[in-house]
Amino acid sequence: MVRGVTGRLDGRVAVISGGASGIGREIARRYVAEGAAAVLGDLNRDLLEEVGGELGPACMVSEADVTVEADVEALVAGALAAHGRVDIGVNCAGVGGLAPVADMALDDWNLVVGTCLTGVFLATKHEARAMASGGAGVIVNISSINARQPAEGMAAYCAAKAGVEMFTRVAAMELGPAGIRVVGIGPGLVDTPLTSFQRELPAMRAAYLESIPLGRAGTTDDIASAAVFLASDDASWISGDTLFVDGAEMTRGYPRMLGLLSTLS
Repeated sequence: MVRGVTGRLDGRVAVISGGASGIGREIARRYVAEGAAAVLGDLNRDLLEEVGGELGPACMVSEADVTVEADVEALVAGALAAHGRVDIGVNCAGVGGLAPVADMALDDWNLVVGTCLTGVFLATKHEARAMASGGAGVIVNISSINARQPAEGMAAYCAAKAGVEMFTRVAAMELGPAGIRVVGIGPGLVDTPLTSFQRELPAMRAAYLESIPLGRAGTTDDIASAAVFLASDDASWISGDTLFVDGAEMTRGYPRMLGLLSTLS
């Protein structure tokens, strides 16, 4: 049973990049439950078909690499062709990595920054173009507490997510006159496939939970609830801000990732 269904997104069309799993998938579920049509892009064809089958006619899927502009442009064009409009964009494709700065391979840096930051730029660019003719829309960019909270071994991810937060502010400033709101969500630790590594290491899991005053990891539903609110008319005067959904995790220090790993090896 989907909680909090109110029909707040009735009749709207949402493009969701990174929509096949984790946070993106849960946002797609909630948006469809709230009355929206969802167009999902992702690299994982099998998971795309799985979620498309789960959500039925309200959901359309398309294989897309957010670092390839032609793929992103085609994803948005497909939504326009199918529905004639784009009202919401949710940009949450992401990938992580762990390496000290002095040992990090350039390819690893480029993968993280390309997916987490350049992908948000490309998706916002084409979503905004599609929304401009309608004179309204909202774009939700998924950032992270690591936009502000440094974590050892995560320089690429932290830099990319900090970039997403600032990019969101600039895009909101530029697109506001066209009636387009741009907002961010900064999750703390959320149990998804991307964060499965810490669930498999009890000491690391304990260190993460110790850093969260509310005492638990977040769920994808926690983030989806924020995404429904920010996309709805209830948030009609919110733009340029990032809402951190983290159980107050940013009030404490981040776990010492490299130090923890060295004790486990």
